[in-house]
Amino acid sequence: MIHFEAIFLVDDDPINNLINKRLLGKTDLSKHIYQFLEGEEALIAIAELPTDQQIMIFLDINMPVMNGWEFLNFYLEKFPERKDKIVILSSSIDFQDRQKAMDYEVVSGFIEKPLTMEKINYQLSRNDSKD
Repeated sequence: MIHFEAIFLVDDDPINNLINKRLLGKTDLSKHIYQFLEGEEALIAIAELPTDQQIMIFLDINMPVMNGWEFLNFYLEKFPERKDKIVILSSSIDFQDRQKAMDYEVVSGFIEKPLTMEKINYQLSRNDSKD
């Protein structure tokens, strides 16, 4: 199974983060799962990681301060050498959001909330292919 140095949950909803942390804790994806209520906090943490440590990021789109699109733009600008797996995890059912997410090469998938074990396994089985 794929293993990541860490998993980052970037979502302004603390309850959602808690539920997702418990769910992901039942997998072997990583021993380290971190929750961030703001994108900026996650970006600061990413900057402190060695570039060879691959992380998996579950990113919400609709957040105050810095939304998911702003996060992606900043990430691409500041960390072009990183090989992290970023999955959009959003309550948005707007097809345009899904299409926009797939326009970002760094985004490997789009999951509609709630996160489930089946959705996690599906994303991992895709081996970074896009829709």
